Amino acid sequence: MVEQIQSRYTVTWVHRLSEIPKTAWDALAEPLATPFLEWEWLQNMETSGSTTAQTGWLPCHLTLWRDRTLVAAAPLYVKGHSYGEFTFDHQWADLAARLGIEYYPKLLGMSPFTPAEGYRFLIAPGEEEDELTALMVRAIDQFCDRNHLSGCNFLYADPQWRQRMEQHGFISWLHHSYIWQNQGYRTFDDYLAGFNANQRRNIKRERKAVTQSGLTLRVLTSDHLSRSLLSLMYDYYSDTCDKFGWWGSKYLTRQFFEQLYPNYCHRVVLIGAYCEANPHKPVGMSFCLTKGHNLYGRYWGSAQEIDCLHFDACYYTPIEWAIAQGIQTFDPGAGGRHKKRRGFPATPNYSLHRFYHPRLMQIFSTHIDEINQMEQQEIDQINQGLPLKGVGNSTLKQLD
Repeated sequence: MVEQIQSRYTVTWVHRLSEIPKTAWDALAEPLATPFLEWEWLQNMETSGSTTAQTGWLPCHLTLWRDRTLVAAAPLYVKGHSYGEFTFDHQWADLAARLGIEYYPKLLGMSPFTPAEGYRFLIAPGEEEDELTALMVRAIDQFCDRNHLSGCNFLYADPQWRQRMEQHGFISWLHHSYIWQNQGYRTFDDYLAGFNANQRRNIKRERKAVTQSGLTLRVLTSDHLSRSLLSLMYDYYSDTCDKFGWWGSKYLTRQFFEQLYPNYCHRVVLIGAYCEANPHKPVGMSFCLTKGHNLYGRYWGSAQEIDCLHFDACYYTPIEWAIAQGIQTFDPGAGGRHKKRRGFPATPNYSLHRFYHPRLMQIFSTHIDEINQMEQQEIDQINQGLPLKGVGNSTLKQLD
């Protein structure tokens, strides 16, 4: 769908990212801190069958062109459910149902299945961001009105971009993630030194348990990756998801993992657990992505239950690698208060919402401040229980 919105700009809605040249899209996405809005990642979601109309993730990307130059874009999806979002807006869907309001379909802006902060409109460097943002918001409002969508929601919003979008009438909803921050560590022992004595002993015991099981953990990047290794990662991811049944969140296909090779290997970090009997095939792995000073943990699994392997493969070895690489933040993925015991404080993140039914928007705007206050209280309570030295002072101040 093509619309002329001003003499200088044309809006186009596309259902396949392949319709947009990779170089044009990545000229907007690569300068960002997040890797999850880059063409290769999002395109892989589509061609692997992970984000399709059949899975309830209909790609409907907004692009803004000046002549033949892509100057702005927004990865967007028409959703028929709320699975794979990790913000749990089911209470709003239930409320809408009680009011006789159709909550689905809705328009969603996020990197699918990826609860990592950083979503924003992609705008070419040097362009007038306020003007283009206003044009894109207007295009979204018109699109939602034409297609009878209940609302537009942006999840895990970039903090600076969130403030800009609030000026356009979007309302912020507070959530939290568990984020490790590098406090100037030079070694893993420096990281350990930040814990109280009891937790230092626990972490050392957990890593020792993995070593005593005969396993060696290796960090695999770039040239050490292969299609077969990424296919094996799917097996472990799939098995882990299956263990949780309905809540397993198995959204990605084997093809998705295999297609990361070779064009996205520069972002992939695998932590493989190897035993002496088979030094060529890991018995367990965790899957991470990295870009700039950021590391993101996503998936993990193993062929057998091994004491403490999950903690080492998903937290300790990635942290050790992050320190060596000068990584400043490590987002290990969704869920799990057990993360706080490994030095991941509860850290605020926000989603942005606009409902087009006046009654639903009124209720949301009336109660969101109270909801956000309750969420902030939960964040504060979680962080009061961190097993760190001086937790009530410097550590919490860094989260403000």
